[in-house]
Order: sequence, then C-alpha cells, then structure tokens
Amino acid sequence: MNIALAHFRVGETDGVSLEMEKWRKVLEEMGHQVYYISGSSTYGEIYIPELNYRHPENESFVINGYDQLNDFTDELSYKKALLAFAKRIEEKLEKAICKYEIDLLIPNNIWSLGWGLPAGIAFARAAKKLNIPCIAHHHDFYWERERYSHPTCTFVEEILMNYFPPRDEFVTHVVINKIAQAELKNRKGLNSTVVPNVFDFKQPLWEIDQYNQDFRARLGIGESDLVILQATRVAERKAIELAIELVSEVDRRRADIIGQLYDGRIFTEKSRIILLMAGLLEAEGKYIDFLKQLAAEKGVEVVWANSLIEASRTEEEKKFYSLWDAYAIADLITYPSILEGWGNQFLEGLFAKKPMVIFEYPVYQSDIKEKGFDVISLGDSYQYRENGYIQIPARRISSAASEVIRYLKDGDYRQQAVERNFSLGEKYFSYQVLKNLLDDLLSKAISFT
Repeated sequence: MNIALAHFRVGETDGVSLEMEKWRKVLEEMGHQVYYISGSSTYGEIYIPELNYRHPENESFVINGYDQLNDFTDELSYKKALLAFAKRIEEKLEKAICKYEIDLLIPNNIWSLGWGLPAGIAFARAAKKLNIPCIAHHHDFYWERERYSHPTCTFVEEILMNYFPPRDEFVTHVVINKIAQAELKNRKGLNSTVVPNVFDFKQPLWEIDQYNQDFRARLGIGESDLVILQATRVAERKAIELAIELVSEVDRRRADIIGQLYDGRIFTEKSRIILLMAGLLEAEGKYIDFLKQLAAEKGVEVVWANSLIEASRTEEEKKFYSLWDAYAIADLITYPSILEGWGNQFLEGLFAKKPMVIFEYPVYQSDIKEKGFDVISLGDSYQYRENGYIQIPARRISSAASEVIRYLKDGDYRQQAVERNFSLGEKYFSYQVLKNLLDDLLSKAISFT
C-alpha cells in the first residue's frame, strides 16, 4: 500500500516525530511505500505550508479560539476565516492523496491535540470525500491540556466535539496508553487500540568508541568521575529538581562509594559526581534559574551539555555528539518526570543498559510497571514547593540514594538488573511488537474500503 503519515512537523526531536520515524521504518520493512505529509519544508515528501506548527494564521486561530476573541469582529467572522483556511489545507491534501495514490492515511495528533483546528476539519473532509481509510494516531488529547479547556466561542466547542476525533467508521483509533484509551471511550464513546512507544532493540549498542571516547574530556569530566545523566528536555514537568536532590544525597554519602566501582574504575576522594544535562532547554528562564540555584545550594555540579549534542554525530565545522553518546558515558540515568504521555527516555535507558531512577508517573504505573522492570523508585506522589516546583519526602530521596550506591558499587547486581531490563524491553516494546500491532490495524482499517 501507499501510506501517508501526517503531522504538523516531521524530522524533529519531539515525541510525535520520533514515533513517526519508527512507524515509517516498520511499515517500509513490511513492504509498504510510506510518505510524510507535514508543514516541514525541509523534510519529507509532501509539504503543506498551512500545516506548519507555527503558521501565523493558525496561531491566530489558536489565540482567538482559546484565549480571547480579539482579532475578529465576532464569532461569525472567526468561523469564516478558519473554514477558509481549512479549505486551503483540504484542497492541497486532496491533490497530494491523488498524486501519490495514497491508500491509507495516518494522521498524528491532527484529530486530538486541538492546536490545528483547521487541519482537523480538512483531514476529515478530504478523507471522507476520497473514501480513504485512516488510522488516527492520538499522542495527546486537547482535554489533557489546560490551554484548550476554555474555548472562546461555540464554534470552537463544535469543532472539538465533531472532529477531535471524528466518529466516522473509516477511522480506526490508536492511543499510546491505557489512561488515554479509557478517557477516549468515556468522553467520546470510541474504542481504540493501545500502541505503546517502541524502540529498535536490534541496533548496535551505544558504547564507548573511537568517536565518543573524547566526550568526557570535552565536557571536562574525568574518567574516575561518576556521570548521572538527565537525558530529557529541560521542562517543568520533568521535575529535574528531584534529580538534583538525589545527586546531592548520593554525594553526601561519597564515603560509601570510594574504592572500586561496578566497572573496575576507582572512585577517589577527589572524584566528582556530575549531573549531566543533555536535553534542550525548553523551560522558561525562571525554572532554569531555579535549577541552577538549587544545584548551588545542594553542592551539585551540573554540566549543561546540549551545546555539544545534535540529533546525530557530525564534524562538519565543529564536532557534535548524539544523545546516544551521552548515554554511553553515563553511569546511571535519572528520569524523575511527573507526567509523560508514554516515555521515550525510559526505553532509551533500557536499551543503554543503565540503571534508572524513576518517578512513577501515571502512565508508568498503568502501562509499564506491570512488566516487572528493575528500577530505583522515587515513589508516585509529590507535593509542591512554595515556588510551585516539585518535591517529594526526604525519605524517598534517601532510599533511592542507597539503591543508587549499590548499582554503582556492585557490578554483578547491576549487570543482572540491566540485562533483565533489556530483555523485557525487547519483549514488550520492540519493533517486532509494533509490526504485530500494525498488521492487525492495517487489516482493520482497509476492511472499511
């Protein structure tokens, strides 16, 4: 079949784009021809400018639809402009479907997030007009975001009701976790299939090699220093303050670490414990300032490494490393997020064969914990500090620090745990699992034609 994966953007590092790459790879391995439809002009086959995540007209529809209806004389003029914009998308989408002879359309977040109201209308109308079966891949729903909870007019409420997502029989619905599955059924009366995030467990392992062997030195980190990696983007919901407090507690007990480590290295009184921040800085400046202040107060040395990290290795003008290189030099991973749609970094940690410190966010509890992974838990409840950021009981930090030290010292214990985690990840979240699920979904989708 000719299959089109559609999203507002492709080829970037957001979770939706990353999962689309995985779907594309597996679908192509299954023998299908796959195309991208997006608002990204430099990546993919089918470019529709009006789909762009930051298209100024769409941003105006978002602001006026959810914040305040200021730029239009009334609801009717807003409706007229939005429908005209949707028509532009619809016409371009129809031409692309016909030109590339698309047999199956897979919109990603287009019928769920609430950001692209015109796109939601356009895709539904084009698919219905051309009788194209669809697998609607819902990563995030509008009801999960405060931004979309107070529409400014009845027209926006009607769009969300009728198109997010549509109830047409030619649309098969996919969600990424059990919580979303239950909410979709409860709110819209729609059944869906859970397709978890997956990972390529068959690729070469991330290890120290000729390219990244100088990475520690570039970062000013010694061989005997311990590297605790925070691989996520820097955002408030990642609760990175918990990682700082954990590293502080581990460093306070450094006397228990001195001597031989799990891999034979020697940790001395002069060795450092580094919190390596590898992700993009996406938070407001005040959160980053808070993290820096907290680290200073707790005596935690933070290395901000994102300026040396790109999507892939490159040495064109300056040598850059990939995120996978950060995993390769890490001794342990922190993943204290309080909210995730699924959790790509968790899968990366499994594949990297590194011990992980986890806050048990809701989807971890509903979809992942039952698989039996060996992790260091920060618990599943938190409170807010006076400044609005996250804190957990000191006893949780203390117990996690004790487990961290065991993973850093006991090589046999560590090896058994990470190998078991890798095997469980391959069993439940591999490309083969995705292929099996896609086989069923494709059969179901094309049955409507």
